[in-house]
Amino acid sequence: MKEFFKYYTPYYKDYKFKIFLALVGIALVAGGSAGLAYVIKPLLDEVFIAKDQEMLYMVPILLIIVQSAQGFGKYIQVYYVSYIGQDIIRIVRDKLLAHILTLDIAFFQKKHGGELISRITNDINRIQSAVSNLIADFVREILTIVALIGVIIFQSAELAFYGLVVMPLAIYPISILAKKMKKLSFRSQESASDITSHLSEIFNNVEIIKANATEDGELDKFKNHNQNFFNINIKSVKISELTSPIMEFLGAIAAAIVILYGGSQVIEGELTTGSFMSFIAALFMLYTPLKRISAVYNKLQDAIAAHERIITIYDIKPTILTGKENIPEKVTHIEFKNVELKYDNFTALKNINLKANIGEKIALVVDSGGGKSSLINLLIRFYDTSNGQILFNNTCLRDIKIDSLRENISVVTQRVYIFNDSVAANVAYGYEINEEKVIASLKQAHAFDFVSTMEEGIYTKLDEFGTNLSGGQRQRIAIARALYKKPQILILDEATSALDNESESIISEVIDEVSQNRITFVIAHRLSTIKNADKIAVFRKGEIVCMDSEKNLLENCSEYQRLYNLANI
Repeated sequence: MKEFFKYYTPYYKDYKFKIFLALVGIALVAGGSAGLAYVIKPLLDEVFIAKDQEMLYMVPILLIIVQSAQGFGKYIQVYYVSYIGQDIIRIVRDKLLAHILTLDIAFFQKKHGGELISRITNDINRIQSAVSNLIADFVREILTIVALIGVIIFQSAELAFYGLVVMPLAIYPISILAKKMKKLSFRSQESASDITSHLSEIFNNVEIIKANATEDGELDKFKNHNQNFFNINIKSVKISELTSPIMEFLGAIAAAIVILYGGSQVIEGELTTGSFMSFIAALFMLYTPLKRISAVYNKLQDAIAAHERIITIYDIKPTILTGKENIPEKVTHIEFKNVELKYDNFTALKNINLKANIGEKIALVVDSGGGKSSLINLLIRFYDTSNGQILFNNTCLRDIKIDSLRENISVVTQRVYIFNDSVAANVAYGYEINEEKVIASLKQAHAFDFVSTMEEGIYTKLDEFGTNLSGGQRQRIAIARALYKKPQILILDEATSALDNESESIISEVIDEVSQNRITFVIAHRLSTIKNADKIAVFRKGEIVCMDSEKNLLENCSEYQRLYNLANI
């Protein structure tokens, strides 16, 4: 718990005045509780027993003042505490996502997206109550306890000993329950993450689920996750609610002792009725904040468990570190020198030597798993070379700033990413929308013809995943996006795979046009797409086995001949 508060304490420095106002509210609430207990003494002794007419009018006024102060105090406490807590959580959530976005692509390939969503939403929400309401509740209840103990001791120090002696006895069982709650909270958050992950998987793959009629199977998996979540949470309730009977039992013992001993003092005239009733009221009121503090302590374990899960994300650091130089103003050539890439114990690329000059279109072909996509991943620094180096002109890729690199490279993949936004926003993604540039890019990608027929033209809103477009239309929007930022290097990874023969022919012409003043890499299984490439690099098991024009490869490269024959069966 100490580490938890040590971590979040610096966040409070910007809220000093609001914290002061919240503390004023907390003090009014705590003081109001003590005041209500104390006012019983004059009510009984001065009004009911002494028949004091003046006090008859004073006590109700005092009661109104105390209750009003308590109500106002609670209002300003809740408002400012909520403001501080929610704003801190806003900052923490922004900070967590900012950190996650710095991590390597390998991290995202190993972590389920639903789990990350759960960390950013569910886990941080659990922390929110700790950094705001729970801390305020803890301080308020402590002040209330101090104030009520003050009333108890003021009325009778002797009776206070008997009434408060059981309090230390509650510490041990409550600490045991808190440890169990922390373990259950951690399991609960893991289970909630499983639910989020599975739901994310269902909604992202709903087409394949429906196409295979596997709704019932997915529902059964979800029910298992949901049942596990229920079992953990109901066990948490069972453990957490044990606090109340423990405190009630100990409180009853203390009250019984006080009634026996204090009652005898009243009978013998050593203590007034008002003092005794004020003492009893304060004692009974005291056990309410004690119970609340134990409940707050249990809830804090939930927040601590969530915090520990979040810290595990912060402990992960990116290994792909940015360089210090900008990309050359004009990249005239890119050269791969003895490049090797390993994923764990698997060698994806080895002995890669390749040079691409400005204006050239370099095609990479192979069966699946041959290494061509790995080469592209190196080029955009999703991964770093295990050996060898990649040079942009004479500048090593590792020395180039990642932002500068990626601002000058455009990638169109087989999987098209369409955002739930306008056509213009999708084309200009990451940049300000310039209508002329958007239209020009759409025309280059042969997409403007169908976009112009849409109801709102380039401002027509596209559905999530582009479901209101055909596969070929989505691909053309993606190509337009790649062209919008006028990249020095263009990478087309199976970019025509979703197109029909006519559209493929058009896009092939587009590729030829846009390749003239930049370096272009084309990955394709459909060899018709790359027949005009300046060089075709043929991969096999992570190595380039042949590299030449298509005409020469058909004459001299058996691997390309095999691929060509397969493509024409």
